[in-house]
Amino acid sequence: MATDEFKTIANTSEGYYTEKRSKFLAFAHHVETVDEIKEILAGYRKKYYDARHVCYAYMLGASREVFRANDDGEPSSTAGKPILGQINSNELTDILIIVVRYYGGVNLGTSGLIVAYREAAADAIAHATIETRQVEEVITYTFAYPQMNDVMRVVKEMNPRVLSQTYDNTCEIRLSIRQSEAEQLRQRLSKLL
Repeated sequence: MATDEFKTIANTSEGYYTEKRSKFLAFAHHVETVDEIKEILAGYRKKYYDARHVCYAYMLGASREVFRANDDGEPSSTAGKPILGQINSNELTDILIIVVRYYGGVNLGTSGLIVAYREAAADAIAHATIETRQVEEVITYTFAYPQMNDVMRVVKEMNPRVLSQTYDNTCEIRLSIRQSEAEQLRQRLSKLL
């Protein structure tokens, strides 16, 4: 896999697991910020206020360096860690998986809990659409109006996404391009000066 690609989910999906009358409802969301995660979690805590546990794990960023696992009162490492384990084994990022547990009256023990949270998370991932996305870099280029045709030729040939453009005495264009091609785009634009 190229270093400027990452895998995430395209849609919100659900999973389910049941063991000894305990129900585990799993929800996978595509997320991009911690604030977004907090908002989604608050919504689930409100909606499932009567559930015993609302455990979760998330992974953010193409480099997969921002992550967290939360057991929400379950024995240490029996809930958040197995959920995070599923995110890792599927090499996903920009994802939040929440598993809501309704206690069925029978203790599952630590190994039973680990299996239940892992399987619920795996089921949510299985129902999601996984897609590969590119890490993009934003390049802002300022140029004089007479250079317009040259700049547009480079844009047409390299095909970055045009985020914004202003044409005045001084023109400015903001482009987003796959990280591995960013340096080439920068060099081609700087040669126009």
